[in-house]
Amino acid sequence: MAKRLATLAERKEQARSPATPKALEAQRSKGKLTARERIDYLLDEGSFQEVDALVRHRSHGVGLDHSRPYTDGVVTGFGTIEGRRVCLYSQDFTVFGGSLGEAHAEKIHKIQDLAVQTGVPIIGLNDGGGARIQEGVVALHGFGGIFFRNARASGVVPQISVILGPSAGGAVYSPALTDFVFMVQNTSHMFITGPDVVRTVTGEDVTPEQLGGAMTHATRSGVAAFVAEDERSCLDEVRYLLSFLPANNLEEPPALPSADDNERSVPELRDLVPARPNQPYDMKQLIRAVVDDGEYLEYFPHWARNLTTGFAHIGGRVVGIVANQPQMLAGVLDIDSSEKGARFVRTCDAFNVPLVTFVDVPGFMPGTDQEYGGIIRHGAKLLYAYCEATVPRIQVIVRKAYGGAYLVMDSKSIGTDLSYAWPSAELAVMGPASAVEIVHRRELAESDDPAGRRAELVAEYTERFTNPYVAAERGYVDDVIDPADTRRVLTRSLDILASKREDLPKRKHGNVPL
Repeated sequence: MAKRLATLAERKEQARSPATPKALEAQRSKGKLTARERIDYLLDEGSFQEVDALVRHRSHGVGLDHSRPYTDGVVTGFGTIEGRRVCLYSQDFTVFGGSLGEAHAEKIHKIQDLAVQTGVPIIGLNDGGGARIQEGVVALHGFGGIFFRNARASGVVPQISVILGPSAGGAVYSPALTDFVFMVQNTSHMFITGPDVVRTVTGEDVTPEQLGGAMTHATRSGVAAFVAEDERSCLDEVRYLLSFLPANNLEEPPALPSADDNERSVPELRDLVPARPNQPYDMKQLIRAVVDDGEYLEYFPHWARNLTTGFAHIGGRVVGIVANQPQMLAGVLDIDSSEKGARFVRTCDAFNVPLVTFVDVPGFMPGTDQEYGGIIRHGAKLLYAYCEATVPRIQVIVRKAYGGAYLVMDSKSIGTDLSYAWPSAELAVMGPASAVEIVHRRELAESDDPAGRRAELVAEYTERFTNPYVAAERGYVDDVIDPADTRRVLTRSLDILASKREDLPKRKHGNVPL
């Protein structure tokens, strides 16, 4: 037995250090942690239990025959984060460049299956060169198995992808199928085809950072939900995000006791909305004033900034917040913001996170670019997501709520549970000025003082039709509230809705307007 234990110890040591000194030096020269260092930093100290450490590739492909390192370029296992169980895999760029072959893929398949079977989140730390060329179609088959499991796990357990190096070709599709994608500035890159191929095919000269860097995907493509300056801060953000999520779709998000008074008044909100209807203000001021301790984890903070979405606590309960941002494009809904909102609403609904929607929307973005780009179809995604959601839903109308955009922003008519309006709320088919131009076109054309008459008609229209009391009389909003009472009202509303249960009609699945 002593001899066998010695053999085991030797093999385990080889598995812990499969890389050559040269490969390790190359990894560190880029400012990157190793696969195991990342795991040790992310998980609670001493909690990691590795599986498949002694796996080696079985291929006889060109260039692989004389090198069969343990782990085959990926470390897999399970552990805890703040005492909560997770499964994870961490690709090792120092072994075969983190490329995926048959054994590498099977290890990931196994840990994905374990995550679903045990109902815990799965975290992928991605740092690999894509499919292992030497293993050909076998490697591609391995990727397919990962994608299949991503799709099957969607909405069952949270799936988090952390891009800590290159992710190219087929390797990008697994992160794209997961719930959240994290990237690190300057070291993370994602693209279907790299700069060399782009240059050959299209003639475009582009750097890896420009083509698929963190900020490219955070600001333009809408792939990266979170971006960090370095690996450690990125992994800190992963831990923080998990504090808002349940382990699986059958559990509630973890409550977080707070010293913040549930009945706290927020008098500063009375002066938040400017007197001039077209003057912007920061919606995030409202959000931070209302949520527990002012803590708000924004989702996609750099993309589609005319809509802000994110996680917070109100009265200790986790909530997902969706809000128009008047500081950007006056808070209109466009293609990107509709898609961003739809994705977030569906994520919250999948994992039992109540939704709070703050509305200040003048409409959908006009223009041929938007129409040709499919604003109708993309706007319908957000509408569909809200209509489908069964979690508690609360709407607060802060200022403008115009036209179809008002309906899409979780209005009473599409199923929100409770709707509140501030006295500054304006509910109408369109803004007063535009409405007057249409309704009173002839009268204004014939007037001796069109400007003065227009001002009178706008004031009259505003008084008669856009104030929140007309909607309240009809029951389209459940109450008009003092802005200072917003936190108190939301806390009480979330409390009554905590026991909400809703059964949807039996069906295979809906047909989202993709």
